[in-house]
Amino acid sequence: MKLSYSLGSLLSIEDLLNCAQKLSKKNVEALWVPETWGMENFAMLSAVSQKIDSARIGSSIINIYSRSPVLIAMGAATVDTISNKRLILGLGTSSVPIVQGLHGSKFEKPLRRMQEYVEIIRLALSGKKIDYSGEIFSLKGFTLLIKPPRHDIPIYLAAINQKMVDLTWKIADGVIFYLRPISEMKKTISKMQSKRKIDVACQFITCISNDEKKAKERARKTVAFYVSVGEIYRKFLAENGFKDETARIYDEYLKSGFSTNHELVTDAMLESLTVCGTPSQAREQIARIYDAGITHPIIQFNPIGNINESFDLMTSTLSDAN
Repeated sequence: MKLSYSLGSLLSIEDLLNCAQKLSKKNVEALWVPETWGMENFAMLSAVSQKIDSARIGSSIINIYSRSPVLIAMGAATVDTISNKRLILGLGTSSVPIVQGLHGSKFEKPLRRMQEYVEIIRLALSGKKIDYSGEIFSLKGFTLLIKPPRHDIPIYLAAINQKMVDLTWKIADGVIFYLRPISEMKKTISKMQSKRKIDVACQFITCISNDEKKAKERARKTVAFYVSVGEIYRKFLAENGFKDETARIYDEYLKSGFSTNHELVTDAMLESLTVCGTPSQAREQIARIYDAGITHPIIQFNPIGNINESFDLMTSTLSDAN
C-alpha cells in the first residue's frame, strides 16, 4: 500500500533536506513538498531528489496563478530530468487571499484556467510546437528547448468543491484531497472511482507523540489555523458535518487570534480530519484511511518538540525500513 510524506512550511530548508535523507532509508511512495510563501517549489524538489533516490517527488501544490502554464511545464521537465523521471506534478488553484493578496493576480475562472493549464502543460511536455487558442490563453510557436525524459509526467489536482472534483476525475492522473471528513471522502471516492479510476491521495495533518495530550494539542492548533484563515476549508467543513464547530473556532479567532481558538477543535474533528495521538493510535487511524478508499495517504509532518526526534518517531511508527 502507498504511503507518502509531506515536508515543508514548518521546517527550515536544512531540516527538510535532513528529513528527506532520513526517508531514503524507509519504504516511501513519494516525498511531497508544499509551496506557500517560503520555499520555492521546483528548487526544493530538485534538492530533495538528490537526498532520496527511490521515492517519487511531488509538488503539493503549485498554484496556477503565480506561474504561466509553459513555465510550469519547463519546471516540471527540469525536475523530472534531475530526479530521473520521478516527478508528480501537483497543481491547484490556491485561494483568493494568496492569489490576490500575495501574488497580486486576479482569482478568475479557476475551473477553466485549470483545464487550459493541464492541456498546455501536456502539449509542452510532448515536445511539439504549441499553437494553442483557449478562452484564457493563446500561445503561438512555443517549443521546449530541452527534451523531457517523459511526455507523460503524472498530473494530480488539488480539489475541494464538486466541480473541481469532477474536472479532476475527467482530466487528471490523481487527486489531492485535504481537510475532508473521512465519512465524506468515503462516499465521494466510491462515487467518483465508479466513473474512472485514478490515484486518490489525501494529505493528513499528522502529529504523533508518546504523550497523547501533546499530539492532540498540536493537531488542534493546525486544524484551527486552517479553519481560521482558509475560508474554502471552513465553508466545506461547515457543509459536511462541522457547522457549529467551525463557526465557534472562527468567531474566537476574530476575537482573540490563535491564542485559544484551538481549544474549540473537538475530538470528533481530530478523528475525522487528522492522524494524531500515540503511535498505536496513529496506526489504527491509517487503517481506517485505507478503508475509506484513499489509495495514497500523504502524512503531513507537524513536529512536536525536537524535530529530529519527532520525525524519527513518526516514520518508525508508519513506515517499515527497507
